[in-house]
Amino acid sequence: MNTIDQFLFPLYEFAVNRAGVGIHAVNHTGRTVIYNDKMKAIEGLELEEVIDRSILELFNFNQEESTLLKVLQSGIEQLNVKQTYWNRKGNEITTVNDTYPIFHEDTLIGAVEIARDVTALEKFILHPLRKNSDPVTFNQLIATSDEMKAVVATAVKAAKARLPVLLIGESGTGKDLIAESIHNELTPSNGSFYMLSCHHYDNSFIDTLHEDLNSDGAFTLFCDRIDLLSIQHQQKLYAFLKSSGQADHQFIASIGDDPVELIANGTLMKDLYYFFTSFAIRIPPLRKRKEDILPFITSYLASRKKRFGTSLEGIAPDVEELFLQYDWPGNMRELEFLLNEIASLASTESIITYGMLPLHFRLKMDGMNDNPLQAMDFIVQPQKDLLPLDQYLKDAEAYYLQKAMKLHEDNITKTAQALGMSRQNLQYRLRKLKNGRG
Repeated sequence: MNTIDQFLFPLYEFAVNRAGVGIHAVNHTGRTVIYNDKMKAIEGLELEEVIDRSILELFNFNQEESTLLKVLQSGIEQLNVKQTYWNRKGNEITTVNDTYPIFHEDTLIGAVEIARDVTALEKFILHPLRKNSDPVTFNQLIATSDEMKAVVATAVKAAKARLPVLLIGESGTGKDLIAESIHNELTPSNGSFYMLSCHHYDNSFIDTLHEDLNSDGAFTLFCDRIDLLSIQHQQKLYAFLKSSGQADHQFIASIGDDPVELIANGTLMKDLYYFFTSFAIRIPPLRKRKEDILPFITSYLASRKKRFGTSLEGIAPDVEELFLQYDWPGNMRELEFLLNEIASLASTESIITYGMLPLHFRLKMDGMNDNPLQAMDFIVQPQKDLLPLDQYLKDAEAYYLQKAMKLHEDNITKTAQALGMSRQNLQYRLRKLKNGRG
């Protein structure tokens, strides 16, 4: 790098990271070469998580195609394209993208995407944006366990009373589904369902709630994760709620932790909490209602077969046992994403077998079952379908790290030295493995 380059690089880096839009650039192989701070904020990932991963490994585009990969493959720019996708943590993201191919002497060398985050805007519309466009009702919810039957019964009462509702539960437990079911149970019905996603809230939404909603007649407002709002914005939200009245409106909110602890540590405004406590409904995590796991799988496979004509319709007994043993820290959302991953790679199979489980999930189960991973799992065999190369490399890395840690008796320093990496890098990769993000 010459002297001019040494001065220019910090300037380029500063400009890219201070840009008000997300910037994501990939080379001709689809590997990330630029990922600015705004893009990290939009997608909820760090540079270390994307730098050695393909886009399809990091995100679920459902039936759509990544605009970045589309341009990389076609060499044709895509302008002002709205795209909704989900990251590996299960968070929904909506962006409006301008995506350009990059050529050098008539050779396509990569693509760059400039993304504007409209996640909060898309959430705050007539209907919450979901992968399944059908309205959600109580009849569609999986409530086999006594715990979920109690949740549904209380939610039905709340809909009849038309009083504010507070939903309490961990991420992935289905608080948004309960909220929409309450909305669709109302009699007489409210015309509009608005969802204010406090994960990606825009300051202007809180300031303009009066203008945006009070002219709409009867409506339901679901404020998802109010505990993620600043206290200042919680105060503004509370002022709006108090001034709106409740005769024609249904107000629902959700929080992700015990309200007493949230109030005690200054995360949740006490008055806002009390506003919603006419009906406080705790949605238990999946590990405390495992009776709902198998019915959910049955419903998922039946729905997928109806929509896409797939052949999967059940799970093998040993897989069933594994699923019932696992604690599902990501709750129903984690189970759904795992089933998505399995179903996307299935071809003519009718039963989900142990061999069809993603390797990162089997690694978690190592020691809990009679089928611990072996080196043979990484040998290409004619009778087995090949994994995509990126998936294979990711799974092999996870397997290798676990075995290396066992070899060095879980000593981070010794393992990092043996692998020729820093302690920080190894800890980061192990943390990803533990969280199931691979």
